[in-house]
Amino acid sequence: MQGDDRPLVLHVMYRFDTGGLENGIVNLINHMPSGAYRHAVLALTEVTDFSHRIQRSDVELISLGKRPGHGIWQYPKLFKLFRQLRPQIVHSRNLAALEVQAPAWTAGVPVRLHGEHGRDMEDLDGNNVTYQRVRRFYKPFVHHYMALSRDLADYLVHKVHVPQEKITQAYNGVDTDRFCPSVEGPQPIAGCPFNPAQHWLVGTVGRMQTVKDQLMLAHAFVQALTLAPELQQCMRLIMVGEGPLRAQVQAVLDSAGVARLAWLPGERTDVADIMRGLHAFALPSLAEGISNTILEAMASSLPVVATAVGGNADLVIQGQTGYIVPSAHPQAMAQQLVALAANPERAQRMGRAGRQRVQATFSMQAMVATYQRVYDQQLRRTGFIHSSPQHQ
Repeated sequence: MQGDDRPLVLHVMYRFDTGGLENGIVNLINHMPSGAYRHAVLALTEVTDFSHRIQRSDVELISLGKRPGHGIWQYPKLFKLFRQLRPQIVHSRNLAALEVQAPAWTAGVPVRLHGEHGRDMEDLDGNNVTYQRVRRFYKPFVHHYMALSRDLADYLVHKVHVPQEKITQAYNGVDTDRFCPSVEGPQPIAGCPFNPAQHWLVGTVGRMQTVKDQLMLAHAFVQALTLAPELQQCMRLIMVGEGPLRAQVQAVLDSAGVARLAWLPGERTDVADIMRGLHAFALPSLAEGISNTILEAMASSLPVVATAVGGNADLVIQGQTGYIVPSAHPQAMAQQLVALAANPERAQRMGRAGRQRVQATFSMQAMVATYQRVYDQQLRRTGFIHSSPQHQ
């Protein structure tokens, strides 16, 4: 923007669509003081309607329509784009966007950051040697790394051999004003056939794909009703999200004869209202960074049962704000769901403790301040003089 001396941050990801990574970028853009930085979003593939969540009107959205595979053929296009936009900071996210660091270096971008937000199905434990080598190849082009969990920071140090001083751990933040409990208790959810005044509702929110493993939660729900048949009168399952697993989940519920006890509405935009209608939240993922949905559930005063992957144990304190269970273990998930449903007062205490934890440690203000501090520090390292307004 001509005549605008605010430094430009170009956020780069594979696809700008519904997801925790993308939600974190939206929150960062929306909550960072507008006088601090300009922002642009570059999706290597496409920008979807999810971009409507960005509340600022000065954010440019760019999609390249990249085909699957390594995008070296796009380097000239990226080089030209970086020279045209002249961002002071290029901030890529996850392995699929890391390749932009080379053309950013060639184009003379002063600050090049990379964020690790979580794992995918091909590298659940971080031991994929090919992925490690790719990250090491691009390491010389990256000035600084942002890791969303202790697990991902350790991975960068021990597997990619990034010096500790070049890594900042940055937890996601949650909007505790938007995600908050109702003072009257769980409220009816629009379109939902279950009444939270009569039923005990456990829910999950997320893309219905293999790495999120909603199939495990469906099996756990069936097993919970087997372990405690009396819960068929009150326990209900809500699974919000769209994706390839949705039909498989429905088939599991149908074959067990409990489909009438579950509601799968597909993707919804009223997640805060849905959280306010639940009594507990479950996250059955096979891999996570720092889960936005766990933070949103905790901010909504919900006890959380989550799998022991990624940063989940950084968020959920075992026995205090919820339970951590092994991944791909529906029996363990079922047992903890039964424990919560059988003792609603304890579940409520856990939920209240979870909200207190979010307010103290995972606020939106803390997240924005961390990113803004790193942006400022990296710009100062280049000799760029920038007086960044603090978060208000």
